[in-house]
Amino acid sequence: MRSIKTFLFVLLALTTICTYAQTVSYEWKTATSGGYTYKYVNNDPAKARFYTLKNGLTVILSPTNKDPRIQCYIATKAGSKTDPATHTGLAHYLEHMLFKGTDKFGSLDWAKEKPELDKIDALYEQYNKTTDVEIRKAIYHQIDSVSGVASKYAIANEYDKMMSSMGAQGTNAFTSNEQTVYTDDVPANAIDKYLAVQGERFRNPVLRIFHTELEAVYEEKNRGLDADGNKVFEKLFAELFKNHNYGKQTTIGTIEHLKNPSLIEIRKYFNTYYVPNNMGVIMSGDFDPDAMIKKIDATFSYMQNKPVPKYTFSPEQPITAPQFAEVIGPDAENVTIGFRLPGNKSKDVLLADLVGQILTNGKAGLMDLNLVKKQKLLRASASAITLIDYSVLFMRGNPTLGQSLDDVKALMLGEIENLKKGNFDDDLITSIVNNQKKNKILGTESYGSRAGNLMNAFTNELDWKEQVAYTDMLSKLTKKDIVDFANKYFGDNYVYIYKRKGEDKNIVKVEKPPITPVETNRDAQSAFVKQVNNMPASVVKPVWMDYNKDLQKSKSWPR
Repeated sequence: MRSIKTFLFVLLALTTICTYAQTVSYEWKTATSGGYTYKYVNNDPAKARFYTLKNGLTVILSPTNKDPRIQCYIATKAGSKTDPATHTGLAHYLEHMLFKGTDKFGSLDWAKEKPELDKIDALYEQYNKTTDVEIRKAIYHQIDSVSGVASKYAIANEYDKMMSSMGAQGTNAFTSNEQTVYTDDVPANAIDKYLAVQGERFRNPVLRIFHTELEAVYEEKNRGLDADGNKVFEKLFAELFKNHNYGKQTTIGTIEHLKNPSLIEIRKYFNTYYVPNNMGVIMSGDFDPDAMIKKIDATFSYMQNKPVPKYTFSPEQPITAPQFAEVIGPDAENVTIGFRLPGNKSKDVLLADLVGQILTNGKAGLMDLNLVKKQKLLRASASAITLIDYSVLFMRGNPTLGQSLDDVKALMLGEIENLKKGNFDDDLITSIVNNQKKNKILGTESYGSRAGNLMNAFTNELDWKEQVAYTDMLSKLTKKDIVDFANKYFGDNYVYIYKRKGEDKNIVKVEKPPITPVETNRDAQSAFVKQVNNMPASVVKPVWMDYNKDLQKSKSWPR
């Protein structure tokens, strides 16, 4: 029944959206309910409430009872951009370690485990500062030995077990340039259990079983070194951003830094960036927002507000001539072109997304029609990558049999020239905007999409009012706006990467040190886990459709 309701809602919205867009307005408003004051954007289909708790924690709630579940994100506005230059990859390390527990869970006996973990801390600092190969081997042998002792008190995977036992799905985390995000999709009746675990998880994370997790990160790095697409992307950003950490650092980190981790630096990073005024709790799903905000406040009120250092950088110098680089690997050859654009606060970046879809949208873009469907290129794509400080128009083309990479590059740049001259159908803009509107409507129907959009707006420091008004703003753009944008930003100011087929003889992989397998008491259970598992869960009540209330009826044409 829900699928029928969704279809009718979308149909109704699409038939009235053109006239609606001309009259609707979006403004920030303030309201108070349940003892908490929040902000909201009027006419927001997600009905999102934006709270700021006393300690600075942002809480964003978007209630919808279409499914008896809640998509939960806990996001930190920090990623590889804010890694210390001497310890790249640190934010990603920390993400892995926040699944290992605290002094209350993940341990059989914290009093006995802690002294061993302190020894490991000290040994890693020695290892970090030592350059002699043989001495390093000896120190790592000690780390491995003490880790074996510490592991006798560790309980593996308690976080994952707690999430599974309460019916959570999609338990994971990810780190990128400007965000580290922890995600769980939980049943609505298990939200008290979820909050109990999260409140504890961020209170005092313990970096246990570190050297075995380090091995997993090494493997992740080595896989990335074998991935041609990853190598091209890193090379493109390194050429586009000489001054900014978008190009100077990667999320996974350098081999040298991966081989020399510092647990002290990881804790310092946690204490600096994992503070309430730099974090957000974002939820969408089946809940009462008045009740939920009280629960979240009670859970995270222990966190203390601290100043967060602002990332600073020297502005990039203009690119005055095409910049070339080359990547070699086993995958098929291709050409990548990147134009540097302003950051996501610029009004021009609104056009960047539209330009990417005018170039390729899988059906009727310039590169789709002129290059792929005419078999001038095997494949072609274009899209905008928007980040806080800078953005990129990213283009990629694959040659047909016997075609040179120079020809591929010339063909793609030819479509940029068509864009600059306005050689595209005016109706293409209307079609793209209508597709965007449809996607917005469908996204609002999904609690997962709602939460994801709100989380991305939070970590990218975007104004939600502008996100809600996005498609309306797109509707006002004209062909002249597109042409002016293309002529302003697309000249000889690009970087192009030739991905050639062959053996990359310069790859140096992370050498994994010898690690003794550890026993981690997989079948044991900490007192905290038992306490969470014993918490009562409310009964999920079915929600039945009322055809008189839940369906909107309208005439799509005059009779």
